[in-house]
Amino acid sequence: MKKLYLLILCACSSPIFAQTNALKSEVSRKADSLQNQVISWRRDFHEHPELGNHEFRTAEIVAKHLRALGLEVKTGIATTGVVGILRGGKPGPVVALRSEMDALPVTERTPVPFASKVKSTYMGQQVGVMHACGHDSHMAMLMAVAEILTSMKSELHGTVKFIFQPAEEGLPPGEVGGAEEMVKEGVLENPKVDVIFGQHIISYIPTGTLVYRPGGEMAGVNGFHVVIKGKSSHGAMPWMGIDPIVISAQIINNLQTIVSRDINITENPAVVTIGAIKGGNRGNIIPDSVEMDGTLRSFTDADKKLLWDKVNEIVTKTAEMQGATAKVTLGNNYPVTYNSPELAAKMAPTLQQIAGAANVSIGPPVTGAEDFSFYEQKVPGLFFFLGGMPKGGDPKTTPANHSPDFFIDESGFALGVKALCNLTLDYMNAGSK
Repeated sequence: MKKLYLLILCACSSPIFAQTNALKSEVSRKADSLQNQVISWRRDFHEHPELGNHEFRTAEIVAKHLRALGLEVKTGIATTGVVGILRGGKPGPVVALRSEMDALPVTERTPVPFASKVKSTYMGQQVGVMHACGHDSHMAMLMAVAEILTSMKSELHGTVKFIFQPAEEGLPPGEVGGAEEMVKEGVLENPKVDVIFGQHIISYIPTGTLVYRPGGEMAGVNGFHVVIKGKSSHGAMPWMGIDPIVISAQIINNLQTIVSRDINITENPAVVTIGAIKGGNRGNIIPDSVEMDGTLRSFTDADKKLLWDKVNEIVTKTAEMQGATAKVTLGNNYPVTYNSPELAAKMAPTLQQIAGAANVSIGPPVTGAEDFSFYEQKVPGLFFFLGGMPKGGDPKTTPANHSPDFFIDESGFALGVKALCNLTLDYMNAGSK
């Protein structure tokens, strides 16, 4: 026991340990002093949102800030992406920090004075545009992180890549972008990234708290499209046709048995949802065809394959049983957001030190998806959630992310800035000992 105590004492009195604590104190001070600036940046982004692959104003502001800090800046990655490179004064690993830049086709309903009034066109329709998922907050916090870490450049043991990514929310058919495209264009190379950290503010998690999950944190997702072809007839004489609307109803009901009867829900959750159905144009005409769009969510490759096989079988066989034909095609694909268990265990003390152990928790699997998963397929990563619900709020009634009423408590931004800064410092310094 005495020997262990001496080892700890020696480690704590080492120059690197003392240096790290000094830098952390500086991070805390600067994060607090930059809080108003972060809020100002966030409100500007919020008032001027841009859809995926159209973040031109946003990218220009980000790039201008990074250049003003003296960083190496690359623009136009995956259409509008921006990357800033900070080379520390000492050798060490390459740490990537990522923020998204895009907004959603949502018409804002919040009463804040900086509410978005922007309109745009999405898939041929005029829509409102809103930062309804917190990407404005993520950008503002990462800009502050860049400013703080740059001020410590000579003391950094390694390199930091600040990744500002477009189109996280997905794109209309035919467009490419987001994390997958950034990876294809080499964002994790030159210099080669060793580890990546990312955070996401959540409206129903209390401000001042952090939540993460080792392993499968967010679901892998596959969109799918179904076309059912029957035979048109007069609605008064259905026996003369093959009704694809009735068949679509049977298919939807049958699909619900996959999760309830084929997935071992004691191990992993899964979701099969039909979110859109289109068929017919009059109440007295049975149409020739019906189209449906859905989503599959799972946390393992085995469950992903099972979901796809069962959907394909149920759709085609149910249609065939009624004399119709049906075809299923897969759409968008996001892998599981998988946090390296080793990295999560290594960095958990950092999160606990910053927020307080009582304010850091391991959360349940989240059936939403994140294209941060494409980075984590290439390098170890840790993605965590930052609380954005005002103190005293009710998670059951708080408007969720993607809602037109989405609201964030800005007082939690300093914690997000401190978390990313300290994860970077601790990972770098652990590798330099």
